[in-house]
Amino acid sequence: MKKTEMLYEGKAKKVYKTDDEKKYIVEYKDDATAFNGEKKGTIVGKGVVNNKMSAALFAILEEEGIPTHQVELLSDRESLVKAVKILPIEVIVRNVAAGSLAKRLGLEEGTPMKKTILEFCYKNDALGDPMINDYHIAAMNFATDEQLDTVKKYAIKINDILKKFFIERNIKLIDFKLEFGIYDGIVILADEISPDTCRLWDGNSNKKLDKDRFRRDLGGVEEVYQEVLNRISKK
Repeated sequence: MKKTEMLYEGKAKKVYKTDDEKKYIVEYKDDATAFNGEKKGTIVGKGVVNNKMSAALFAILEEEGIPTHQVELLSDRESLVKAVKILPIEVIVRNVAAGSLAKRLGLEEGTPMKKTILEFCYKNDALGDPMINDYHIAAMNFATDEQLDTVKKYAIKINDILKKFFIERNIKLIDFKLEFGIYDGIVILADEISPDTCRLWDGNSNKKLDKDRFRRDLGGVEEVYQEVLNRISKK
């Protein structure tokens, strides 16, 4: 599969068209951003970790009946994926109060939620990815009611699968972001699942094993990314 033109370059990835119009190549970068791009830096090896971790987790989700965009891991930094039309919605799945939720609701970080929370944001960097709800999504025609119902169903199922997977590796899944798209008329999971898009805490110490170490200048960022990959790679 050959790259042709670059279709898109975002904060963490480059997406290329290929000689197959139904396939893209995603290249993962080491660039790191936080706070809607206000903080920028580099996490050495991040692209490799995120590519390999996403491919591994997508494979697990596929086995559990969740359709994903992943086709094949091509190299340390590149994956072949389906040419998905991304829905302009970020889905945040929350199991424990942390980050913006803790701040917004005045909760102590680490407070378990009695029920899994789903939040939606409009994917728009210029507007700061504002929070939206079902009514906004319908009014703006970001997704049909049927598509949104599928997104919600998949998000809850993905959460159940990943929580179990991570806790078996002594990692707590605090919250995470998902993106979905349309491929051949159906909703499928896209983007990535990595320490960039998940809050992951050590099961014993609650040590942060994710991008919060970059956001909050906690140090040891490269080390925890590699640690997470090492843990999930163990059978």
